[in-house]
Amino acid sequence: MADQTAEALKPMKATSDGVFQGENPLNSALPLAILQICIVVVLTRVLAFMLRPLRQPRVIAEIIGGILLGPSALGRSTVFLNTVFPKQSLTVLDTLANIGLLYFLFLVGLELDLRAIRGTGSSALVIAVAGISLPFIMGIGTSYVLQQTVARGVPTGPFLVFMGVALSITAFPVLARILAELKLLTTDLGRMAMSAAAVNDVVAWILLALAIALSGSGSPLVSLWGEPVKEIYICATLAIVLAAGFATDTIGIHALFGAFIVGIIVPKEGPFAGVLLEKVEDLISGLFLPLYFVSSGLKTNVMTIKGGESWALLVLVVGTACIGKIGGTLVASLVVRVPLREAVTLGFLMNTKGLVELIVLNIGKDRHVLNDETFAILVLMALITTFITTPVVMATYKPARRGPPYKNRAVERANPNDEFRMMACFHSTRNIPTIINLMESSRGKRKRGITVYAMHLVELSERSSAISMVHKARRNGMPFWNRRCNGDGDVDQLVVAFETYQQLSRVSIRAMTAISDLHTIHEDIVTSAHQKRAALIVLPFHKLHQMDDHMELLGDQYQHINQRVLHHAPCSIGILVDRGLGGAAQVAASDVSYTIVVIFFGGRDDREALAYGMRMVEHPGIALHVLRFSPQTDAGDRATDDAFLEDFRTNVANGNESVQYQEKQVGGKADIVEAFKAAGRCNLFLVGQGAPCTPLTDRSTDDCPELGPVGSYLALPEFSTVASVLVMKQYDPTAKHYDLVEEVAEIAVDVDTPGPSNRGTNTSFRAG
Repeated sequence: MADQTAEALKPMKATSDGVFQGENPLNSALPLAILQICIVVVLTRVLAFMLRPLRQPRVIAEIIGGILLGPSALGRSTVFLNTVFPKQSLTVLDTLANIGLLYFLFLVGLELDLRAIRGTGSSALVIAVAGISLPFIMGIGTSYVLQQTVARGVPTGPFLVFMGVALSITAFPVLARILAELKLLTTDLGRMAMSAAAVNDVVAWILLALAIALSGSGSPLVSLWGEPVKEIYICATLAIVLAAGFATDTIGIHALFGAFIVGIIVPKEGPFAGVLLEKVEDLISGLFLPLYFVSSGLKTNVMTIKGGESWALLVLVVGTACIGKIGGTLVASLVVRVPLREAVTLGFLMNTKGLVELIVLNIGKDRHVLNDETFAILVLMALITTFITTPVVMATYKPARRGPPYKNRAVERANPNDEFRMMACFHSTRNIPTIINLMESSRGKRKRGITVYAMHLVELSERSSAISMVHKARRNGMPFWNRRCNGDGDVDQLVVAFETYQQLSRVSIRAMTAISDLHTIHEDIVTSAHQKRAALIVLPFHKLHQMDDHMELLGDQYQHINQRVLHHAPCSIGILVDRGLGGAAQVAASDVSYTIVVIFFGGRDDREALAYGMRMVEHPGIALHVLRFSPQTDAGDRATDDAFLEDFRTNVANGNESVQYQEKQVGGKADIVEAFKAAGRCNLFLVGQGAPCTPLTDRSTDDCPELGPVGSYLALPEFSTVASVLVMKQYDPTAKHYDLVEEVAEIAVDVDTPGPSNRGTNTSFRAG
């Protein structure tokens, strides 16, 4: 029997000679590791997709996936377990998982800013301390019950500490993910939860270090010292992470702490930290980290929880965790005068668990502080408490989006001299020059001028740096890209572009960031536009103009964003087909020389396009060409169109050499297309979305219904490779609206108007 066991557990050779040599590849370490990684990644991603409608964080899918592959489910089949996860392969699997975990903890430390902890308010600090202390004490009490039942014979001191730590942890990244999904990050509740969780996170690591020291053979009091890493090479820093892990493991503390400390002491200023994140985190978070959840799942056997006593202990542990965390947070919140509903919600939010919880439990299991049954109970506790957080918060806390009603919701207005507020959205740096050139063209010469809110639309991904980005932006009130690049004060190129333009122009600009899931980011756009009292939202088209003059599709989800904003917008909308208005760089005001063509068939949207053109032609460097086609609207709209055009001819075109006005009688599609081409080369077309015009292309306009018949044709690459197109949709107060913001007349809202006194430094943040 001993010989058979030794034969079964003999080391596997690294690579296989292949099936054609009569060898099973799964008997070799590398092919088997590849299979294991593929199964883990596919299973966890499928589970994450299935749990997405429930708005569960990905850590839930990864924990469940690990449990399913372990002895609780698929692993109950000895054929599956011995084929895919044989015992002799577990050393390789655990090594890969822990290397991934090592670098993940380095990234966690890299993203942890201790200055934010020092700046935590007293209310958040009180809540954090209470939310740690009560569950820790109750965890110690529960440990005595477990020691008398399912955990007999374990060392008392370490077991008490591990139980206390396990019940008192709050998973900061998971909490941030849930808050972002529920769009609570920028609420008072979200700010309080994030601040308290940041403190909790640091304390949890200190307690974990204590627990490890107590459970090991070394001294419990180990002093760790480090200085900022100033290496400029990525490989050198990654090697230092491994060396630090080796050092802390040698002195009796887990290797994770060495990696974590290196991450903390790496300078956060400058581009180095960002470069590290970009190069490392996708590989670690996407490929290696799920292996740790499977490694944990292979140790989790839910079947060890059997009998009424064991299930009663599970209920006791879950109940203790919830009562301690929620109760402690609730009492502390009420003491600092947080309203009851928000205090209850905050308690549930602080009860989320995650990777740190599993790290604690696995270390306890490896050091024989936790037996199989206790380990399984605590893993299920972490899963249950995190799973219930999102549905409970959604049920108990629904912050109303409220804002005051406002008057100017379109470019066309009774008093053209009123301040013009515009929100310009963009996805990437490629949109920046066109956005700035459009701002310059729109500034007019009126006394109250123009206020622009430039909103960067960023997808909230599963990457840990996205959460870090949200936290930093939420904390300091600046967009995530407004970070210092080095110690001498250079700033990001995006900020430079906006700040430089603002200082040299009469345009007031506020930079913003919306970080959200692409399915719901339209809510951030619409809500912000209402709060800022915008008259126009400019959205980027979902296709990008390429150097070879073709249009590259960004993805259907970006088109859906535009369609949802059109459906819910509180003001007029402009969809910008960007072909490089003014070129690939910002154009100085004195160098602006654009020709803008307004295509006018009639109707509300065409009047909006012309109203915008009338504002733009006030700029001395802009020439306006209005091309009116024979009226195709009904009598009511025709009379309104005629009155509007008469006002345009009298007050704008008359005596203005920069304005041309033509009327065209057309018979059909061919005549219209010919008239477009005869308009000559221009820089920008302004057209209405709902122009009463027949489709001008054989392609189905269903591909881009948001552009309307005229815009769809002008956006074709074969029509023009030079002229950008702005498709206007005027806000119609008489139409049915699906408002996302409840208008309350008496509510007081700061519309956050940038002014000369705060130029260059006063930026705001609107998160997802």
